[in-house]
Amino acid sequence: MEGGSELDVWPHVVNLSQDVISRAAFGSSYEEGMRIFQLLEEQIGLTGKVVQSVYIPGWRFLPTQTNRKMKAIDKDMKDSLREMIKKREKEIKGGEVSNDDLLGILVDSNIREIQKHGDHKNMGMSIEEVMEECKLFYLAGQETTSVLLVWTMILLARYPDWQTKAREEVFQVFGDKKLDDFDGLNRLKIVSHFISFHPLS
Repeated sequence: MEGGSELDVWPHVVNLSQDVISRAAFGSSYEEGMRIFQLLEEQIGLTGKVVQSVYIPGWRFLPTQTNRKMKAIDKDMKDSLREMIKKREKEIKGGEVSNDDLLGILVDSNIREIQKHGDHKNMGMSIEEVMEECKLFYLAGQETTSVLLVWTMILLARYPDWQTKAREEVFQVFGDKKLDDFDGLNRLKIVSHFISFHPLS
């Protein structure tokens, strides 16, 4: 197309998805969450290389450069997550409300479950299980969120009239304010059609 140019938006969409998921998972500690997720991405990349290489029984136990790197990343990630969880537990036990993100909800419900059963430590989730839930939340959410955003962009590009209506709706609801008002987001009917794949009428 004359005068047009191609732009690969995928890396930007992935970064946006990581930022959103990190904020949803860790709230005010999202920067530390982003670092943990970057470590997780690096570990996934290294695991992919190992899987593609020739399988030799017991190879993963040898102190190769890749195996040492994977072990170091895993330790760093677990130490950071464990520290965040313990800090959040301390805040909640100290009376601070901390249930506006995934980690806060998990830790708060875990503390309540343990207290409900007379501080029985075998009840509720262990710190390791909470860590695995946070990692799973990222793994399950990051790519699906990125794909959803790209598909929404494709639909908006395919229907420029609806793109204009969606833009006008956002300005009408929010004006110059930030798009962080949950009630305002609920009032975006046209935008929600694109995101939830409802048919446009």
